[in-house]
Amino acid sequence: MTSEGQVPRSLSNVRHILLVLSGKGGVGKSSVTTQTAMALVNKGFNVGVLDIDLTGPSLPRMFGVELHQIHQSRAGWVPVTVYPRTETRGSLSLISLGFLLGSRSSSVVWRGPKKTAMIRQFLSDVVWTGTLDYLIIDTPPGTSDEHIAIAEELRWAQPLDGAIIVTTPQQVATADVRKEINFCKKVGFEIVGVVENMSGFICPHCAECTNIFLSGGGEALSKQLDLPYLGNIPIDPRFVEMVETQSDENKLIDLYEKCELKPIVEGMVTKVLEQNKPARI
Repeated sequence: MTSEGQVPRSLSNVRHILLVLSGKGGVGKSSVTTQTAMALVNKGFNVGVLDIDLTGPSLPRMFGVELHQIHQSRAGWVPVTVYPRTETRGSLSLISLGFLLGSRSSSVVWRGPKKTAMIRQFLSDVVWTGTLDYLIIDTPPGTSDEHIAIAEELRWAQPLDGAIIVTTPQQVATADVRKEINFCKKVGFEIVGVVENMSGFICPHCAECTNIFLSGGGEALSKQLDLPYLGNIPIDPRFVEMVETQSDENKLIDLYEKCELKPIVEGMVTKVLEQNKPARI
């Protein structure tokens, strides 16, 4: 537990902190987190990903490390190394409640106080290797007890870069996202930008993008609320296939080189970097 007024111990060597938020479930928040992390790694940054979506911790599966385990050292929780640093890429490490569950079908049936305690432990007692350039925090949907715990723990870790808000094009999703944006304003999280996910469908045969849902909801919301718009990400079934077929020999980050989404997400990440947020250390 973090003492009142102190920076959480595990964040003392983190330069930048990004949160990925959405007011609605099922908008592909974990997919956006995964691709954002890989884009930063490809730019040479050392990245940590903290998965605190306790009811749906999917990032171990997204990165192909479900069978790995985290353990406690004397200093705290040791995350799983997803990609070591190389001459051309940064490193990526991950911590998630998913590593503590017996299988992907296991459920978390916890009351609010236990969820809050786990979030606070993950934010304060993780031993990230070396200095992280970016810590990306993947959060649950909505504005629940977990979000209040995140806000309380991070208020001593300023300055934060802020939050990437994920929505889908439909009005029912953008309406819920408005609530998330209001929550960010109340707790002092700056909005780095809005991403419209599932904006169209990329045909796996001809690569043509078709709007199967309405489009433009995220951009319209950004204009109405005077927020940065980072871009729209279509559905690409090949990315889903890459997640499911990756292996130790063919890692997701290597398969992703041939994905239509790679330049799209890298363009979004470039917009975030161009905001030149001050480093914490």
